[in-house]
Order: sequence, then C-alpha cells, then structure tokens
Amino acid sequence: MSRTSPLSIFHLHRAQAEQQLTEWRERALACVTFTNGFPRNELDGVPVVQVNTPQVGEAEDLLEVWCAGKRVSSGVYGRVRYSFNSELLFGSVALSESDVPELSGEAGGNESPLQRITKLAFQEIFGLLDKLNYPHLLRIWNYFPAINVESHGLERYRQFNVGRQQAFAACDRSLTEDIPAACALGTVGDQLIIYFIAVRDKPVAIENPRQVSAYHYPSDYGPSEPTFSRASLGRVGEQEVLFISGTASIIGHRSVHIGDVVAQTKETLANIEAVAGEANRVSSKVRYDLGSMSYKAYLRRTEDFDAVHNVLLQDIGPDVQVVYLQADICRQDLLVEIEAIAGIPSKIL
Repeated sequence: MSRTSPLSIFHLHRAQAEQQLTEWRERALACVTFTNGFPRNELDGVPVVQVNTPQVGEAEDLLEVWCAGKRVSSGVYGRVRYSFNSELLFGSVALSESDVPELSGEAGGNESPLQRITKLAFQEIFGLLDKLNYPHLLRIWNYFPAINVESHGLERYRQFNVGRQQAFAACDRSLTEDIPAACALGTVGDQLIIYFIAVRDKPVAIENPRQVSAYHYPSDYGPSEPTFSRASLGRVGEQEVLFISGTASIIGHRSVHIGDVVAQTKETLANIEAVAGEANRVSSKVRYDLGSMSYKAYLRRTEDFDAVHNVLLQDIGPDVQVVYLQADICRQDLLVEIEAIAGIPSKIL
C-alpha cells in the first residue's frame, strides 16, 4: 500500500485481503464486497460493505479495499457506519424496505417504502457530515434491487430519485450545480446500499457538454430530477482526485444505440473522455485522459463481457484496469454503465 497517498484502492481476492488487513487495519477505511451473502460485517475490524453485484470475467471473489494515508478512527451514527481522519470521511448505510414501516393516510402521503428509506438514509448521512464537519460529499455509490420495476405507480429508480431529492432539500443541500458524483445500479439482494466519500474542501462539480445535466432532465424521466453531477473534482489532503459518475450511452438526455452493446460502450467512453476534457479545464496541475483512469463496468447481461472488454482494450489499451460487475442499469434500454476514477492509486492484485 502507498505510504504517501491520502487515498488508495486495492482489489484483492478474499484470502489476500484478510492477510493484508492485518497490516493495513489502522488505515483501512472499508472493504466492499460484490458477493451476495458475504458472511461477515467486518474483516479484522474493518467495515464490510456488501454491494451484491456479481463479478463478471476472470476475476472472482474480489474485495475492494479503500485505504487512507493516515490512521483512521471509526464509529456508528444512526444506521451509518463510518471511518475518518483529518482528510476524509468514508461511510456506508444499508437499509431494507421493511426496516421502515409503511405509513398510510396523510402521514404516509404517496411515499413508497423505497422512497422513505432513501430519504432516511441520506438524512442520516447529512447528519453525520454535519456532526463531524465534513460538509462536502465527493462521491456516492447507490445500489438497490429491482431498479427498473414499477411499483406504487412509479419505476423504482424514479422513486429513489424522489427520496434522494427530498433529503437534499430537507437538509438544505443544493439540488443543482454543487452536487456530488454518483451512480445508481440495480442489484440482487433486498437492501438499499449506499457508500460515500466526504471531504472538507469544496469540490468542483463537472458536467458533460455532450449531455444535459441530470438535474435538468425533463419531466419525462420522473417527477424528480436525478441529484448528481457528471463528475466531481476534489482534494483529499494534497491529492487531487477525479470521480466520474456512472456514465452510459446518452446524448443530450436520450439513450442512443439501443440494443447495440459495442456502440453503447464506445459512446460511453466518448462521454467519459468529454468529462475528462472538462476536468482538464478546471484542474491546475493534472491532465486527465482515458489511459490515466481506473474503471468499473456494470453489465446488464453477463454475455456482453467479451464485447465490452474488447472495446476497452482497443480504445484505452491493454493495460486498462477495470472491474466488471453484473447489475441492472437505471434505464431499461441501456446495456452498460462505466464509472472512472483518476488521481487515486488503484491496483488489482
């Protein structure tokens, strides 16, 4: 593990992780597992976030270990588990829809269980940020089951957007320009899983000139706009970091190349490249391009692995570092979503 980087990411097989965490424990923020039904909530005292997005391709049973450059402390705030030091805060929350009783009549309004737990989760996250004085969310990952299924008269992804926006508004957070990078994927399992990074210095929200900002989407996409930026450029200690949100084959606000996973993957990379170009206009000392990033690719269909992998090899290069996961994308007509990180040491061991 880097001795100088304020934040690092390692993808290790479970046996490796258990061995390494003995050495890394004082600076390990969390382990993220993609295995459904992982048997533990902690590994050697380090919190485990169970995302439940099965791995695709050759790498299996990987754990994603987030490590800080300085010793961390940990705690629990409501349902949020967290680790932090003077440079950053890493937290996670897991909620089942049965955890919050469904209200009826005026008390419940038209809220679905997913909307209610989403609102509760974000309100507790913001409460923690206020308590520990980490005012700025840098990156958020959101996962929940049946993302494209309609219930309570609305697709579940749109229910999630309503609950998220309500929490941002209730906690006096911006709903437009100053918002974090994020993704939202459909998983197996039965919980809403959120994990996040927060910092003290205000990051810069980056948008994509090829796309309408998600927070300005027309009402065709639901009663509440998605509350996220296309990327977030921030600092962790002296380290400049770029988090590019989950990105897909969208031009303007419309999905393109329907049914063609190769064309969707290429369009997705074009969008990531456009966001990197915008980050280069803002960054004072770093130049970002496709070859300088690490990736996570979410595939709706596992049989698309070879096609997506070949595009990434051809368009980025043979040394591209990518973890492939199976997950449902937030729009039913999208087959692949890719997120990217730059400025953070990231290794698949």
